[in-house]
Amino acid sequence: MSLLVISLAPRPRLSPRSGTAAGEAAPALRAPAEFDYVLSRDGVLVGRHGRCAPALMPRADAVVAVAPAADLAWHRVSLPKAPQARMRAALAGLLEEALLEDLEDAHLAVAPGASAAAPTWVVATHRGWLALQLGVLEAAGIVVDRVVPQAEPGDPPRGHFELVDPADDRALGLVWSRPDGVLALRPTGSLMRHWLNGAGEDPSAIVWSAEPAAVAAAEQVLGQPVEVLPRPEAALQAAQSAWNLRQFDLSSRPRGVRALRKGWHTFRAPAWRPVRLGLAALLGIQLVGLNAWAWKQRHDLQALRAEQAALLQATFPHVRAVLDAPVQMQRETELLRSRAGRPGETDLEPMLQAVAGAWPQGRVLEGLRFEPGQLTLAVGGWPDEDLAEFAQQLEPEGWTVERNGSQVTVRRAAGGRS
Repeated sequence: MSLLVISLAPRPRLSPRSGTAAGEAAPALRAPAEFDYVLSRDGVLVGRHGRCAPALMPRADAVVAVAPAADLAWHRVSLPKAPQARMRAALAGLLEEALLEDLEDAHLAVAPGASAAAPTWVVATHRGWLALQLGVLEAAGIVVDRVVPQAEPGDPPRGHFELVDPADDRALGLVWSRPDGVLALRPTGSLMRHWLNGAGEDPSAIVWSAEPAAVAAAEQVLGQPVEVLPRPEAALQAAQSAWNLRQFDLSSRPRGVRALRKGWHTFRAPAWRPVRLGLAALLGIQLVGLNAWAWKQRHDLQALRAEQAALLQATFPHVRAVLDAPVQMQRETELLRSRAGRPGETDLEPMLQAVAGAWPQGRVLEGLRFEPGQLTLAVGGWPDEDLAEFAQQLEPEGWTVERNGSQVTVRRAAGGRS
């Protein structure tokens, strides 16, 4: 399954030269025009990477956004016992004194697999900054499935050096993840080694890495070699995290087309390949079976028509062209009957015999009118009981009776004689 990893832009901050005078407004949030991205065909190896506008990014089965470590604050708390609908409010009340943002501006996310009343990690970030970038991506048709942190607390401790400003090779930044949290700082000179010693950290026990442009500066700061980890590999590595910062009001709701999209991507995963092959084989067998059954039905129908045509021509040799054997057979039979002077079932004599056999005692026939297959009787004011008895006696012989005022119509039922 292909994976697209997008690096979110860091939140704009006041520069050191501008100071932090009272009343100075924070920089306005602006949507970045371009994002760094990494495309992986299997989710493990980097396929291609670059930087472009969201509308020009390649498409993938899954999309993960990576949030910069400097924009995330980590808090270790005991998860409140609250329903999911009120969990965000409960966490905000618990972290009110520790949050640097106003409560309404802060976005919170709980560690995966957290359980109530147990210690867990909670990430806090600026809600407007995160929502703005997600909105820009989704406006370009890129639906972000998960947002993961650039680094998360863990053991062994890891330190990754990167250039905060690619135009300045001295603007070195360090993302340091430890079991007790994540730090984003600016290491300078010997201060870094003194700080590590003061914190009780053994530099040799830390997994150090750096992007290629920061390797020389990182080794000078640490006094030891570091592993080279380019930004695309680092972003793809961060995307393997189980975290998802899209929670509460920023959670992605898989409904409608999005639910179908997720289901289709899951179905296309390598783990579902045996199921896909089985369904394809089952569909193929069904198609072969349906075609075979249809061929047999056509063969049987052709054989039946051939038998009908043979019977027609054997009974009536003068019939040369067979167009509709049953209809032609009935027509020839009617011709023979009429030539022999025998009445048919819908002629006047058979119909009068049937009516006479069912006629109610004491009732007078006031008049009749005959049409081929239909006999209309003028019966005056018959009560419903007499009409019901009359129809009940004719029904077993295959006749139907209909009343229209003072007239009763008798005709042969559609199914013929029962």
